Amino acid sequence: MAVRFLSTRTLCLAALLASLAVAAPAVAQDEPRSPPVKSKKLPEPPAKLPKVDRTKNLDFLFGALKAAPDEVSAKHVEARIWAIWLHTPSDTAALLMTRAKTAVDAQKIDVAIKLLDSVIKLRPDYIEAWNRRATLYYMQNDYSRSLADIQQVLIREPRHFGALAGLGMIMQELGDEKRALDAYRKALAINPHLDKIPEQVKSLTEKVEGRDI
Repeated sequence: MAVRFLSTRTLCLAALLASLAVAAPAVAQDEPRSPPVKSKKLPEPPAKLPKVDRTKNLDFLFGALKAAPDEVSAKHVEARIWAIWLHTPSDTAALLMTRAKTAVDAQKIDVAIKLLDSVIKLRPDYIEAWNRRATLYYMQNDYSRSLADIQQVLIREPRHFGALAGLGMIMQELGDEKRALDAYRKALAINPHLDKIPEQVKSLTEKVEGRDI
């Protein structure tokens, strides 16, 4: 995987994530994990995805997403971006990801996490393995590990609006409304049509920055 020079935005994001590592609660290695909470979910891809369009790269799609004239058009482009992110890099990774999903469906979260551990060890460049494991840790209220995995997603793809929105959700639950607002704004700058995030930004802006006089 080629090493890319860090942009100013990436460096700022890295600084934010470094500060979040301090804000997140420490988790002892031998501490038992909380049972999963089914209602807790980080932003996820749509259930049905289009085939990967190799004629359109991510830069083109992100430009189209930001310029989308309406929500229907935006969701169409968003699904194409997710399709690229979810495209598995190998047959082995695809099999492990399928087994992880089966384990989640059976409420065997620890088994799913171990399977995702194997995917990440095999293909650390595969963003979706990090992203799904972040979701599972979040479901278990393991915010420290979830934040660490979100950081790995954003290192590889700073434009990952799902991870940024998830970062905002965790910061909000931790009571850090300023950092939550910052993460939500970054997510909306990339994908202005994210569900429910504009409402969160409006509410947090009033709390963090006060109402306009």
